[in-house]
Amino acid sequence: MSKLPDYYATNIFEVPISFFKKNGFNYILCDLDNTLDTYDTLKPSSKVYELLNKLKKENLELIIISNNKGKRVSNYALTLGVKYLSSTCKPFGGKLKKFLLANDLPFEQCILCGDQLITDIPCGKNAGIKTMLFDPISKKDQFTTRFNRLIDKPKRKRLIKKHKIWHMNFEE
Repeated sequence: MSKLPDYYATNIFEVPISFFKKNGFNYILCDLDNTLDTYDTLKPSSKVYELLNKLKKENLELIIISNNKGKRVSNYALTLGVKYLSSTCKPFGGKLKKFLLANDLPFEQCILCGDQLITDIPCGKNAGIKTMLFDPISKKDQFTTRFNRLIDKPKRKRLIKKHKIWHMNFEE
């Protein structure tokens, strides 16, 4: 199974809701830190609320999937009123797979969205679902993530150069 993302875009806010609908993704499992908001943002931004409202209008569900600790993730998710999984152990997919099964989420209707090529994408692939890679929304990172970026950045550049991944164009 390829550990490459199925899709690649600048950020989740540029992806039209019609993309998810057209591709049968009813469950958008989204990383929190540097995908939805910066790692030090405690409450959801207005952009995140706007995204959530657009998804809800189309009967799509946003679920937060994070390696971050329970309290940060639970406070953020409960403020939004969405399901979440914290301490996910990405890149391993076992905990995510158990979560999908426990919540009766059809794998083919799920997509994992995140900003890290070496954690988010393998986690989704290991769990057996589609994935979408984004660029980080901020240059600020937690200590552990800064280490990951040392591996992620050159790998991402190589994949782009070899045309293994490319930014999607959503203009219709």
